[in-house]
Amino acid sequence: MERPSWDEYFSKIALDVAERSTCMRHKFGAVIVSEKHEIVATGYNGVVRGAPHCSEKGCIKNRLGIQSGTGHEICPAVHAEQNALIQAGRNSSNCTLYVNAFPCKICARLIVNSGINRVVASGEYTDREGLEILGAAGVIVSHLSPVEKGVTDVQ
Repeated sequence: MERPSWDEYFSKIALDVAERSTCMRHKFGAVIVSEKHEIVATGYNGVVRGAPHCSEKGCIKNRLGIQSGTGHEICPAVHAEQNALIQAGRNSSNCTLYVNAFPCKICARLIVNSGINRVVASGEYTDREGLEILGAAGVIVSHLSPVEKGVTDVQ
């Protein structure tokens, strides 16, 4: 029996975390992990606390025909990466963030300022501007293919 790598292990956990999402378009999950391979925080995408879930009231972006990766200011959801960073607070410094898609440009800015030094994405996203922001800031971005085992650096 072959053990999964740390990247495969935490990427699978991010997929499980994503199952809590109430978004009708995409289920995203994020896991922040310390250098000692300890989970610091998790997060999934969904509306703010106390608000009706999109799975209950419908998706405004679908109703307005807004393309994926755009209209972040219209969507009432908080992204998985954002929720994980809020939960981790200052404990995210020098950690790795595992997420099942490339971070958007808004999340990329927050990731840089949080002190995260590596992002492992196990999926893709239409908004690739976040990758440029992360790369320019020196954050290592790796892509874990869900079909093929192995990690490749994106930059």
